[in-house]
Amino acid sequence: MTEAELQAAAGSSKAWPFEEARKLVKRFPQGRQGAPMLFETGYGPSGLPHIGTFQEVLRTTLVRRAYEVLTGGAPTRLVAFSDDMDGLRKVPENIPDRELLAGHLGKPLTRVPDPFGRYESFAHHNNAMLREFLDRFGFDYEFVSASERYNSGAFDDALRNVLRNYDAIMAVMLPTLREERRKTYSPVLPVSPITGEVLQVPVEVVDAGAGIVRFEDHGDTIEQSILGGNAKLQWKVDWAMRWVALGVDYEMCGKDLTDSVTQSGKIAQILGGRRPEGLIYELFLDEKGEKISKSKGNGLTIEQWLTYGSEESLGFYLYREPKSAKQLHIGVIPRAVDEYWQFREKLPEQPVEQQLGNPVWHLLRAAGAGEKRGAGAGEKLPVTYGLLLNLVSVLGANTTRGQVWSYLANYVEDARPEAHPALDALVTCALAYNRDFVAPTLQRRAPDENEAAALTALDEALAATSDDATAELLQNIVYAIGKEPRYGFEQLRDWFRALYETLLGSSQGPRMGSFIALYGVANTRALIAEALGKEGS
Repeated sequence: MTEAELQAAAGSSKAWPFEEARKLVKRFPQGRQGAPMLFETGYGPSGLPHIGTFQEVLRTTLVRRAYEVLTGGAPTRLVAFSDDMDGLRKVPENIPDRELLAGHLGKPLTRVPDPFGRYESFAHHNNAMLREFLDRFGFDYEFVSASERYNSGAFDDALRNVLRNYDAIMAVMLPTLREERRKTYSPVLPVSPITGEVLQVPVEVVDAGAGIVRFEDHGDTIEQSILGGNAKLQWKVDWAMRWVALGVDYEMCGKDLTDSVTQSGKIAQILGGRRPEGLIYELFLDEKGEKISKSKGNGLTIEQWLTYGSEESLGFYLYREPKSAKQLHIGVIPRAVDEYWQFREKLPEQPVEQQLGNPVWHLLRAAGAGEKRGAGAGEKLPVTYGLLLNLVSVLGANTTRGQVWSYLANYVEDARPEAHPALDALVTCALAYNRDFVAPTLQRRAPDENEAAALTALDEALAATSDDATAELLQNIVYAIGKEPRYGFEQLRDWFRALYETLLGSSQGPRMGSFIALYGVANTRALIAEALGKEGS
């Protein structure tokens, strides 16, 4: 397709990144007069980057790329902003030398020692982890540090602007606070010259132009400039100030920040700017439908997803329906992997309108010029991840990668790991998934009388079948037996459930014809013999 055709299709596409991008086109019909459209994501460096960090940068990048398509290549920037001027509120549980940090509570994160002993401060360590994390996934971004902006004076004019509008900002914030909090609230948080802590104390503006404020600090009355890193702003005010000072055009956030967006938007107007466009997305839930919480530890880490699934499947899962709450747990990974490959295979054959609604189109675009590490769009995974998991579960928890590939030779042309790198990566994932989650739960049951008769019939039919029988032929054999009235299956799914539970030890399973072709006719007959041998045990 030509760029003009692509741009025209993007103008009416219902894919959510294009719907978000059209907000920016509507707001800036003439563009930014040569300046790049600025997209921003935020990061709190009191902890390491996590799956929420990934999803926000990914989703923002998807909107950024959609905007570039929609405008025929208008310039854009993505800023990853670290709130590293925040005071350390508590010592994280998962770090070494916790006592070291305990003595620095309340201080800006860039003035707290690095417990890992590698960087200038705790924030510098976590900021380095953020950049390493984003670089690992190939994101195109610019890193910006709050501390660097505050300390260098880059935010000084914006801070003076806050002091000039102090009363108007208080009028926005005070009605949203509890009575006790109103007594101590200030939009400005001075850094104590005595302890170095970020103070939560009332502040009186002495000279807005000079940036001078007055406050109580451990019993002393202090007059001090808030410029040059001597103060930071309360985060809702800080958010608004940043939007105005940096000229942010687009920033998304989670549903839990809905009220904060409203208040920060009002403050941005007071400061002479506008709230950026943005998507408010739903939060993740665990497998019980409860909100994911760091303190509960009921979430799923990036490392866990990439142990049991692919990077592409994670992007695919995060792409879909951002305004709907999503369950995020180990059990969603296999389906996400297979659905990713289904959409990837369809992509080249789809008309342009459907391509722009295909999540894989957006994910490949986000990776840069429509290209991605590994094979391109349209490649078909020769074995589904679900089928691979079923094979590995039958082979057992101690199965090796080489053993899996020996079985794949029954099913996959040129069955060598180097010929199928994406499949080989999933073999490793399947082995880990089976070892940690499937093998401990498998429990094959003995067939009842009717099921045993059907299994016997299947065994006889397979005995008369050649080793190179196609998956389709084998599936037809399985179907034919399940439809036989004498075996008493009211519906075919009852027959398939019996196969899964007696042969595989699970209530769900693969397309049986494909499984038999992959596992081998002789091996499948051995499984049936084992199941029949358990009868009456």
